Amino acid sequence: MTVHLNWFLPTGGDGRTLVDRHAYTDGGITRSRVTPVSGVRAPDIDYLIQIAKAAEQLGFEAVLTPTGTWCEDAWLTTVALAQHTERLKFLVAFRPGVISPVLAAQMAATYQRITRGRLLLNVVTGGDSTEQRRFGDHLDHDRRYSRTDEFLSVVRGVWGGKPFDFHGEHYDVEGGLTALPPDPLPEIFFGGSSAAAGPVAARHTDVYLTWGEPPEQVKQKIDWIRGLAEEQGRTVRFGIRLHTISRDSAAEAWATANRLLDDLNPDTVAAAQQALGRSESVGQQRMLALHGGSRDDLEISPNLWAGVGLVRGGAGTALVGSHADVADRIEEYHALGVEHFVLSGYPHLEEAYWFGEGVIPDLAARGLLPRIPASQLAGVPAANGRPASAPGGAPLLVAGGR
Repeated sequence: MTVHLNWFLPTGGDGRTLVDRHAYTDGGITRSRVTPVSGVRAPDIDYLIQIAKAAEQLGFEAVLTPTGTWCEDAWLTTVALAQHTERLKFLVAFRPGVISPVLAAQMAATYQRITRGRLLLNVVTGGDSTEQRRFGDHLDHDRRYSRTDEFLSVVRGVWGGKPFDFHGEHYDVEGGLTALPPDPLPEIFFGGSSAAAGPVAARHTDVYLTWGEPPEQVKQKIDWIRGLAEEQGRTVRFGIRLHTISRDSAAEAWATANRLLDDLNPDTVAAAQQALGRSESVGQQRMLALHGGSRDDLEISPNLWAGVGLVRGGAGTALVGSHADVADRIEEYHALGVEHFVLSGYPHLEEAYWFGEGVIPDLAARGLLPRIPASQLAGVPAANGRPASAPGGAPLLVAGGR
């Protein structure tokens, strides 16, 4: 079992700081309570093309594109980026509650034909009622998962190539059909840590995603979902969502991590924790519990740093260390059964190069990748404390998304 490496597209903006210009607009938190941020790198198509091309060149298999109010639409953005790449796949995040399952199935089929089979689907049930209501969705947490269960039943049913009927609590479909089913069928990624999420993952998903918890907690999740899937007569594979800070030395990596906290004052952290604490997501609550809102003891497991989660929702941990350290941790998670690693870093273009030129060759040497990706700049020494192929640029803003 080899490792599948995936990167992230910051379709809400990018930068070198953890202060997200979007994260605190909910719940009455005003901009005055957020540390001012300058040097924004907007998520325009030219910049996203740079990231997509870098990810493809460096050997990443796919890129995750988030969904939500503060992101560019994932379907439209990625189908545009597909025209500028050749092999890179796109893990498109979307919310099942705001689109018809039959239409989603048709969109996926069209996408596969346009991109020649480069679509993966990330189903985001949603853990924030405020965000859901923006899109006209008023179901509570558990009923959203019930709807996702039906949604995926319909999607898989209409991909069968013949009329499909479904009668449930949330959907009533007669003769649903995707006239030309996608080929291949897109793999379905799905995450959720609540009791309501587990059975949905077991019945429908190809890859269950967890945010970056310590290995022992990840193992508990894997055992939980694997057991539920076995009861359904299915096999589910596993993935993990992490940030990375990988450098030529551990000291340099940890110095970079610490610098990410330099512009965070106590009010900024408190505002973020207040906003994130209102989330209904069990996964988000588990992320918050890793640090408790405190800057103390943020290395919650060897090379696993919870500093990102002080102010960022969703994935809140990073692998920090030398390239070998980060490869060690990936190998540790892989030994537990994790195949897919969905990674990111601030800023996403430069961190892709740090990881791609530092960690990927190490993973290949360990036999965890099928080959070392070719690089046009292989053998060129690093300079100015950065990878030789990493582009320059001014300090920038953080990414929106998950």
